Amino acid sequence: MEDEVTDQIMYVLNQLVLWVAAGAMVFGGVVPYIPQYRDIRRTQNAEGFSTYVCLVLLVANILRILFRFGRYFETPLLWQSIIMIATMLIMLNLCTNVRMATELNTKRRSFTDFDWSHFWSWSRFVDYLQCVLAFTLLAAYITYLFLDSSVFVETLGFLAVFTEAMLGTPQLYCNYQNKSTQGMSIKMVLMWTSGDTFKTVYFLLTQAPVQFWTCGLLQVAVDIAILFQVYYYSRYPQKPASHTVSHTTSAKAL
Repeated sequence: MEDEVTDQIMYVLNQLVLWVAAGAMVFGGVVPYIPQYRDIRRTQNAEGFSTYVCLVLLVANILRILFRFGRYFETPLLWQSIIMIATMLIMLNLCTNVRMATELNTKRRSFTDFDWSHFWSWSRFVDYLQCVLAFTLLAAYITYLFLDSSVFVETLGFLAVFTEAMLGTPQLYCNYQNKSTQGMSIKMVLMWTSGDTFKTVYFLLTQAPVQFWTCGLLQVAVDIAILFQVYYYSRYPQKPASHTVSHTTSAKAL
């Protein structure tokens, strides 16, 4: 009798841990963007946030959703992609509204102009929606045509997670160019590292497709490289301490 009670308690605890882990996977990726969203609304200045972060995450998560049609993966990862897409659209809407309010004399640019020199620098949020919708429909159509090809499906999955895995490299390169990490939030990088480590362990424990955990390891490696830059440039300064380094800190998904 006691063994049965113990088994039931362990089962409940195990399920609770799984639910908490799944919840962290679903919502953890959007957490870094909450303070960013609040800062932009408070200051009415979107210069500190690159909308190309939104572009990369939109592409990565749309491809990940399409990948699920050819290769099943855990439902929490699907919901993570859906919520991340919604979050990036919200961020784009805010950034576009702020830009329009501060650049009244700027010539209006739209997606239907098909001017590549102004790609992803449009004046209205609806233009971003049109671009995302066009990309989704095109990618979905190509996926439908080649869904029976295992090579295509596996490549699609790799592109999805590899795109997201490379999101931290602009910050790494920016630090290298500036020979400094001044102005970069160390707390944010620590949040990246802990989130990416948790995500990679989750991929391994749930036996997610190999593309997921290999690119998760790559993300952790990039995070560690950035943390090493923090140590190296603080221990061996490459520029005078009085020199101010100006650059934009990248945001990324956990």
